[in-house]
Amino acid sequence: MKRKYIPDLTKQMAQCEANYMRLMKLMPDLDECDERTYQVSWPDHQACLRLEVEERFTYTSTLLVSQQHDHESPWLEPPTLVVRLYHDASMAEVICMRRRKQLAGVYSYPNKQMSHPDEKIQLNQYLGEWLSHCLSHGHLMEPVFVG
Repeated sequence: MKRKYIPDLTKQMAQCEANYMRLMKLMPDLDECDERTYQVSWPDHQACLRLEVEERFTYTSTLLVSQQHDHESPWLEPPTLVVRLYHDASMAEVICMRRRKQLAGVYSYPNKQMSHPDEKIQLNQYLGEWLSHCLSHGHLMEPVFVG
Protein backbone atom coordinates (compact mmCIF):
# COMPACT_ATOMS: atom_id res chain seq x y z
CA MET A 1 0.00 0.00 0.00
CA LYS A 2 1.37 3.39 -1.03
CA ARG A 3 1.73 5.98 1.75
CA LYS A 4 0.24 9.42 1.23
CA TYR A 5 2.77 12.24 0.96
CA ILE A 6 2.65 14.61 3.95
CA PRO A 7 4.68 17.82 3.64
CA ASP A 8 7.15 18.77 6.36
CA LEU A 9 5.86 22.27 7.18
CA THR A 10 8.75 23.10 9.52
CA LYS A 11 11.29 22.33 6.78
CA GLN A 12 9.22 24.21 4.20
CA MET A 13 8.97 27.31 6.41
CA ALA A 14 12.72 27.22 7.09
CA GLN A 15 13.38 27.07 3.34
CA CYS A 16 11.08 30.07 2.74
CA GLU A 17 12.78 32.05 5.52
CA ALA A 18 16.23 31.26 4.11
CA ASN A 19 15.12 32.26 0.60
CA TYR A 20 13.80 35.58 1.93
CA MET A 21 17.15 36.34 3.55
CA ARG A 22 19.01 35.39 0.37
CA LEU A 23 16.79 37.65 -1.73
CA MET A 24 17.26 40.54 0.71
CA LYS A 25 21.05 40.14 0.36
CA LEU A 26 20.77 40.15 -3.44
CA MET A 27 18.28 43.07 -3.50
CA PRO A 28 18.85 45.10 -0.31
CA ASP A 29 17.18 48.12 -1.97
CA LEU A 30 14.04 46.20 -2.97
CA ASP A 31 11.81 49.22 -2.28
CA GLU A 32 13.57 51.35 -4.91
CA CYS A 33 15.14 48.83 -7.30
CA ASP A 34 12.95 47.32 -10.04
CA GLU A 35 15.38 44.71 -11.31
CA ARG A 36 18.82 43.30 -10.79
CA THR A 37 20.86 40.84 -12.87
CA TYR A 38 23.70 38.65 -11.65
CA GLN A 39 26.11 36.75 -13.87
CA VAL A 40 27.33 33.34 -12.75
CA SER A 41 30.22 31.68 -14.59
CA TRP A 42 31.46 28.12 -14.86
CA PRO A 43 34.55 26.98 -16.76
CA ASP A 44 32.52 26.04 -19.85
CA HIS A 45 29.57 28.48 -19.82
CA GLN A 46 27.79 31.43 -18.19
CA ALA A 47 24.30 32.14 -16.95
CA CYS A 48 22.45 35.22 -15.72
CA LEU A 49 19.94 35.28 -12.91
CA ARG A 50 17.46 38.13 -13.25
CA LEU A 51 15.37 39.38 -10.33
CA GLU A 52 12.50 41.61 -11.45
CA VAL A 53 9.92 43.24 -9.16
CA GLU A 54 6.45 42.63 -10.56
CA GLU A 55 4.36 44.03 -7.67
CA ARG A 56 4.95 45.99 -4.48
CA PHE A 57 2.50 46.25 -1.62
CA THR A 58 2.87 47.14 2.05
CA TYR A 59 3.32 43.60 3.33
CA THR A 60 4.17 41.68 0.14
CA SER A 61 6.20 41.95 -3.04
CA THR A 62 6.19 39.67 -6.06
CA LEU A 63 9.38 38.93 -7.99
CA LEU A 64 10.01 37.16 -11.27
CA VAL A 65 13.17 35.09 -10.99
CA SER A 66 14.46 33.97 -14.37
CA GLN A 67 17.60 32.50 -15.86
CA GLN A 68 19.32 33.01 -19.17
CA HIS A 69 22.09 30.69 -20.31
CA ASP A 70 24.65 31.26 -23.03
CA HIS A 71 23.99 27.69 -24.25
CA GLU A 72 20.23 27.92 -24.80
CA SER A 73 18.45 24.68 -25.59
CA PRO A 74 15.97 24.78 -28.48
CA TRP A 75 13.66 22.36 -26.68
CA LEU A 76 14.02 23.28 -22.99
CA GLU A 77 13.25 26.78 -21.76
CA PRO A 78 14.77 27.82 -18.41
CA PRO A 79 12.05 28.27 -15.80
CA THR A 80 10.77 31.62 -14.62
CA LEU A 81 9.63 31.44 -11.01
CA VAL A 82 7.04 33.80 -9.54
CA VAL A 83 8.11 34.39 -5.94
CA ARG A 84 5.96 36.09 -3.30
CA LEU A 85 7.83 37.85 -0.50
CA TYR A 86 5.94 38.22 2.78
CA HIS A 87 7.76 41.06 4.54
CA ASP A 88 5.90 40.80 7.85
CA ALA A 89 6.79 37.09 8.14
CA SER A 90 10.24 37.39 6.43
CA MET A 91 9.41 34.54 4.04
CA ALA A 92 9.71 34.07 0.27
CA GLU A 93 7.71 31.36 -1.47
CA VAL A 94 7.49 30.18 -5.07
CA ILE A 95 3.79 30.58 -5.84
CA CYS A 96 3.86 29.49 -9.49
CA MET A 97 5.94 29.23 -12.60
CA ARG A 98 5.47 31.71 -15.43
CA ARG A 99 2.52 30.71 -17.66
CA ARG A 100 1.19 28.22 -15.08
CA LYS A 101 -1.52 28.30 -12.50
CA GLN A 102 -0.72 28.65 -8.81
CA LEU A 103 1.01 25.67 -7.25
CA ALA A 104 -0.80 23.44 -4.80
CA GLY A 105 0.89 22.43 -1.55
CA VAL A 106 0.49 18.73 -2.39
CA TYR A 107 -0.46 16.90 -5.60
CA SER A 108 -2.01 13.47 -5.89
CA TYR A 109 0.04 11.22 -8.10
CA PRO A 110 -0.37 10.56 -10.95
CA ASN A 111 -2.09 13.75 -12.14
CA LYS A 112 -2.80 15.44 -15.51
CA GLN A 113 0.11 17.89 -15.21
CA MET A 114 2.49 15.13 -14.06
CA SER A 115 3.46 17.27 -11.06
CA HIS A 116 5.35 15.56 -8.28
CA PRO A 117 3.55 15.29 -4.94
CA ASP A 118 6.13 17.72 -3.47
CA GLU A 119 6.45 20.00 -6.54
CA LYS A 120 6.18 23.22 -4.53
CA ILE A 121 8.87 22.15 -2.04
CA GLN A 122 11.19 21.13 -4.89
CA LEU A 123 10.77 24.53 -6.59
CA ASN A 124 11.50 26.37 -3.33
CA GLN A 125 14.64 24.24 -2.86
CA TYR A 126 15.63 24.94 -6.49
CA LEU A 127 15.20 28.68 -5.87
CA GLY A 128 17.32 28.40 -2.72
CA GLU A 129 20.11 26.60 -4.58
CA TRP A 130 20.19 29.24 -7.33
CA LEU A 131 20.14 32.14 -4.87
CA SER A 132 22.90 30.54 -2.75
CA HIS A 133 25.04 29.93 -5.83
CA CYS A 134 24.45 33.50 -6.96
CA LEU A 135 25.47 34.85 -3.54
CA SER A 136 28.69 32.85 -3.49
CA HIS A 137 29.69 33.04 -7.18
CA GLY A 138 27.56 35.73 -8.84
CA HIS A 139 28.67 39.12 -10.11
CA LEU A 140 26.26 42.04 -10.25
CA MET A 141 25.72 43.23 -13.81
CA GLU A 142 25.46 47.02 -13.61
CA PRO A 143 25.79 49.54 -16.42
CA VAL A 144 28.99 51.56 -16.43
CA PHE A 145 28.64 55.26 -17.22
CA VAL A 146 31.59 57.22 -18.54
CA GLY A 147 31.16 60.96 -17.98
